[in-house]
Amino acid sequence: MSYSFDNTLPGLARAMRPDPALTLEQKVAFVFVFFLFVFLGLLIIRCFRILLDPYRSMPSSTWTDYMEKDTFDYRFA
Repeated sequence: MSYSFDNTLPGLARAMRPDPALTLEQKVAFVFVFFLFVFLGLLIIRCFRILLDPYRSMPSSTWTDYMEKDTFDYRFA
């Protein structure tokens, strides 16, 4: 006597088998999550690049402005 799993519990066996066709909502959700992971990866790469070389991403006018002004004002203040 051999019983197959499908014969003894037909409803449970069908419920445990994944449906190969995805709905439109599932496809849209997977694409959205994929683009979120890509965006997160780009942000992580950008943050590491800023940490490794912070002065490259900053315009030079923001850290050389003090050279154009009178430096004695900053020393006595």
